[in-house]
Amino acid sequence: MKPSFINMATCAVLVLVLANTVEVANAVSCSPTQLSPCVNAITSASPPTAVCCSKIKEQKPCLCQYMKNPYLKKFVNTPNAWKVARSCGTPFPKC
Repeated sequence: MKPSFINMATCAVLVLVLANTVEVANAVSCSPTQLSPCVNAITSASPPTAVCCSKIKEQKPCLCQYMKNPYLKKFVNTPNAWKVARSCGTPFPKC
């Protein structure tokens, strides 16, 4: 039995819908409060915790957005914040 055009079109639409659903599920919710586990490491000389590093990696797609915000920039765009990100293996992106 040959596959009909309608069956092939239905399959193609289903694949597109599922692909978009997976992409939305993997999207990062940009929330600067997610970086709160890093406050101690950024404001002092203490090393970042594993939780801090995981949050920096999770929020990496949002860092440029944070640096464009005048209220957040003074916290995110500091030598200590950059040092913490580097020590977590997540250098800041070039914005």
